[in-house]
Amino acid sequence: MSRPRIVLDCDPGQDDAIAILCAARYGELVGITTVSGNVDVERTTINALLVTQLAGLDVPVHAGAARPLVGEATHADHVHGTSGLDGPTLPSLEREPASRDAVGYLLDIAADDTWLVPTGPLTNVALALQRDPTLLTRFAGVTLMGGGVNVGNATPTAEFNIWADPEAAATVFSAGAPMTMIGLNLTQQVRMGPSEAQQLRAAGSATAEMVADILDFYSASTASARAAGGAAIHDPCAVLHVTHPDVVSAHRRSVVVETNGYHTRGMTVVDERIAPRTPGEVPADDVNHEVSVGYGVDADRVRDLIVEAAIAPLA
Repeated sequence: MSRPRIVLDCDPGQDDAIAILCAARYGELVGITTVSGNVDVERTTINALLVTQLAGLDVPVHAGAARPLVGEATHADHVHGTSGLDGPTLPSLEREPASRDAVGYLLDIAADDTWLVPTGPLTNVALALQRDPTLLTRFAGVTLMGGGVNVGNATPTAEFNIWADPEAAATVFSAGAPMTMIGLNLTQQVRMGPSEAQQLRAAGSATAEMVADILDFYSASTASARAAGGAAIHDPCAVLHVTHPDVVSAHRRSVVVETNGYHTRGMTVVDERIAPRTPGEVPADDVNHEVSVGYGVDADRVRDLIVEAAIAPLA
């Protein structure tokens, strides 16, 4: 079975770091672009470089947008720590970004044999769409981690990646291109904590130790993770849907992003009406009917795949 070529657009982040290892283990990770999100873009770029360095991955990292399309950047260092990748002991940085033009890289790398997997705010992708509205159709597919069905974490209604730049997300979702949304309703079913950390430490590799430290930190970083006995591991789910499509069950839905609501800004509004509708009942605006929304996940298999990727990041 061929390994899918993957471009990962991310904001490392502990779970982004794990997503990098999964993309390298099960796909052909051809490039990484970074964006402001969990922490500022300088730090997300450093973190991406550190993970590739620790894992011995020969993958270019292209730095991207430093702020959302509208307003100032908002970060999640209260969850991910001041570095954005608190927990593991990382080496001194010996690498530099391949460029600081993530948007240009996305425009250049788009091809019908390459998957785009965004796991951070969608600023880079939206900026690239402004330059080429056909961008998303030039990839083999787009699978993003963001949003959710009637669930949020940054607010009661909005997931962080979408909430951090809702205008960018609205641009992407309204592009009319087929895509898959792996949201909180799915990723919160995949939790990892002390038992997996113990298993990883027994393996003894540098990447396994890094992920074990991530799980220890991440599992204690929020009240919900502590109560559930482990952290929700969001971003790898999007990568694993590309490399192992059978681990996720998804259904076609219309999805729009709310950009104006006082209580709902950043919400992915998923149309859950299943019954057929006449054309007059379908909104005439920019509703995207091409979104496959993830609902179910084989959580045990996903956990096993993550552990395997952490132990041996290269196939």
